[in-house]
Amino acid sequence: MVKDKVELSEEAAEQLEKDKAGAPVQETIDLTDEELVALCKARVCPACNEKVSADEARLRSLAEMDNFKKRIQREKEEQAKYAAENVLSSLLPTLDNLGLAIEYGRNLEGCKDMLIGVEMTQKLLLDAIAQHGLIQVGATGEAFNPEVHEAIGQEPCHDTPEGCIKKVMQKGYRLKERLLRPAKVMISTGKA
Repeated sequence: MVKDKVELSEEAAEQLEKDKAGAPVQETIDLTDEELVALCKARVCPACNEKVSADEARLRSLAEMDNFKKRIQREKEEQAKYAAENVLSSLLPTLDNLGLAIEYGRNLEGCKDMLIGVEMTQKLLLDAIAQHGLIQVGATGEAFNPEVHEAIGQEPCHDTPEGCIKKVMQKGYRLKERLLRPAKVMISTGKA
């Protein structure tokens, strides 16, 4: 290990010699910055507690910085993953209205041609949002799951097993692993 050579003033060199000899240290010393660095280098050795604690503090700081970088990267990835959430959430009422138009249009004979256009529009919109990870949740006959379904009532029904969805009142949607809106459903009690 090569040590830097710095000239000490007579007073600093004398103080260093006294410290090495175990003589009492003066209360105040007027040293230049270079002298202070040289004195510090002369006093710090690998076995010194100050060096060990400084190394531990440095390692802790490096570990904290590494953890900070990883957390920022995770947050950035999470933000990119769900960046479309607000836009897709605002499209849900449009999907609901297209579904209602199709449902009620099926009952009217004069709306058959227009109904084909609305169904095509709904399909195109569902395909487009599916590319961004939005999927529908809640289907008739499916087992009730309180994590993705919201029960708004129960009805007796011999066709649908007990605890299963009898009717979907409003479709639910999930964006990747995140639930945007639970499906509002009627649950079968199984007895007619």
